Amino acid sequence: MKIAIYGREFNNTTLPFVQEVFNCLREFDVKLSVYEKFNRFISGKVRLVQKPDVFRNYHDIKGEVDVMISLGGDGTMLDTVTLIRDSGIPVIGINFGRLGFLASINKGEIRSAIASLVNRDYTLDCRDLLKVEADQAIFGDENFALNDLTVHRRDNSAMMIIHAYLNGEFLNSYWADGLIVATPTGSTAYSLSCGGPIVFPKSENFVITPISPHNLNVRPVVISDSNTLSFELEGRSLKYLLSLDSRTEVIDCSLKFNVRKADFHMNLVRLNNESYLSTLRNKMLWGIDTRNY
Repeated sequence: MKIAIYGREFNNTTLPFVQEVFNCLREFDVKLSVYEKFNRFISGKVRLVQKPDVFRNYHDIKGEVDVMISLGGDGTMLDTVTLIRDSGIPVIGINFGRLGFLASINKGEIRSAIASLVNRDYTLDCRDLLKVEADQAIFGDENFALNDLTVHRRDNSAMMIIHAYLNGEFLNSYWADGLIVATPTGSTAYSLSCGGPIVFPKSENFVITPISPHNLNVRPVVISDSNTLSFELEGRSLKYLLSLDSRTEVIDCSLKFNVRKADFHMNLVRLNNESYLSTLRNKMLWGIDTRNY
């Protein structure tokens, strides 16, 4: 088995757990390919018995590795989306961050998780993505997101107006600080903190969630992901922010863009002792109430 390792820079408190990951992979005689920037960062910090292969982008790992391990939090996990793309390589996240909806393996479960990976004792959880299209090549060939698309005001405190259309038919004009279009995976992220609903994976939906809307009767809307959403922007500013997961571009107010379902999905590794429901309960602290005991 060949496993790709992706990670960001970390502080010294995380170092023992990163070392444990590499120790376990060595014990199981796994071939490694480490992301180039991460490999440079851990050089001299993490003890490696032999020099691993190094990858830089999607083309270096497509068809070459069996699984990718993300070392970090959910933001680190989202970074892997642009490396995996349509290759179908499964991804598992070991959580060195905080909440960990996507990176669901805790630091105390490293050895058992790697054992399950090597023994292929896991299932794949297919997650849909969205993509953005416009006349301008914003985001280049990385115009897709696992969690969400967000449009947000940039350089002043004035509200923006976001004109939204559903399959070409006028939906609403949102007077707000911004707007989120989330996938079911992203429904537990920024959209949730703005009052959006939790949508289960494979529901085949998008959630449209306004950010601090001026009209209090404007609420999040759930639509089928077979629809195409179109947006036009208006406001006092000439520039706005458009984000796909953790990647952000500055756009002109004249830009019109569409959002639709991407034509590929991402495979998340689910170990056989976990499920979406168990992750949801644990991360949302459902049932953790003294009245239940």
